[in-house]
Amino acid sequence: MAKKHGLFVGMTTLDCIYQAEHPPAADEKVTADKNLLVAGGPATNAAVAFAQLGSSKAGGNTATLVSALGRHPLTMLLLEDLQAYGVTLTDLSPMRLEPPPVSSIVVTATTGERAVVASHTSTLQVEPSPVSAEILEGVNVVLIDGHQMAVSTQIAAWAKAKQIPVVIDAGSWKPDFESVLALADVVVASANFFPPECLSTDDVFEYLQCLAVPQMAITRGSDPILYRCAHESGEIEIPQIKAVDTLGAGDIFHGAFCHFYLSHRFQEALLKASRSAAFACQHWGTRDWTKIYRITDAAVDEADGPDEADGPDEADGPDEASAN
Repeated sequence: MAKKHGLFVGMTTLDCIYQAEHPPAADEKVTADKNLLVAGGPATNAAVAFAQLGSSKAGGNTATLVSALGRHPLTMLLLEDLQAYGVTLTDLSPMRLEPPPVSSIVVTATTGERAVVASHTSTLQVEPSPVSAEILEGVNVVLIDGHQMAVSTQIAAWAKAKQIPVVIDAGSWKPDFESVLALADVVVASANFFPPECLSTDDVFEYLQCLAVPQMAITRGSDPILYRCAHESGEIEIPQIKAVDTLGAGDIFHGAFCHFYLSHRFQEALLKASRSAAFACQHWGTRDWTKIYRITDAAVDEADGPDEADGPDEADGPDEASAN
């Protein structure tokens, strides 16, 4: 299987992740059982997932992250983390001196639910001038999370001209999102994505259809994924698991979808992405799952049924026993 190269455009944060019995209440101090400092953000976690899902003895995927990071001392932590997981950064603001946006997350140990306090990122918007069409050289798929709208619109237009698939992670509505959505081949939206005047999932689908989006889906946590494409619509059941940590599940889903979409039908890619995200939710943080989940396209093609969430059918490397 040829190596795949994905381009991921959007936000990068410094994620301070804690596992505790519960999030702190007012004036309460809680002790964390575990803690982690890693690069986060929708496009960032998706890029890591894409790179890891392609890991194999034959050579894995490569991922390029297009994000505004800068040169604050904290960014070195983020760069080291990205490099360790096979992600190359194209920095939209290389001379930026301010610290990166920070997210503090408390994951409840018994349920895997998370509580998040995040920095505002509106000041990180940049114009498309830092990038050129050459950024798409060798790229097989583009994912956009909507946090760099001007740059994303330009890259999506270039990708469309080159017939490179454009996947949109529509987590929540953002100003001018319609300019990017109109260039998408696939929109995978969350249950919290509501464009103006949209009040239901049917409204969202109708809105996207009016923008001529050919393939669209709405993820709904543990509920079935809703999808529409061409003259077909339906639901996809997802694995039911006991979650250890749900942080980044949607981001990992989008990265996995980009990986599978390059070699599978739309509905199959949605199903396989849901299995990858479910597997990740059974591990702590946004990185532990990658230590044992090294899966090839061939192994996934042999998978049958939702029990794949318990682990890949065929692992690559010394952790094979622990992955099944």
